[in-house]
Amino acid sequence: MSDQDIQKLESQFPAISSSTFATARERVLKPGQSVLQSENGFIYEVFPDGRRVEVKRIDPPTQFKTGSIFTIK
Repeated sequence: MSDQDIQKLESQFPAISSSTFATARERVLKPGQSVLQSENGFIYEVFPDGRRVEVKRIDPPTQFKTGSIFTIK
């Protein structure tokens, strides 16, 4: 697989993952279960009726530049 092929696949990832997560969220909420969602520095439990309960405060996301390499330990 060439670098160009990899770049093409990587460019498609945001749209595909967004659609996949939205579908998964709908599938969980439909039968009455809740989901966890992070927003503005907090994790919320979100219920099918739209109610949100704050679960925990979290650190802000890590900023990085495109092309950066991170090692996960």
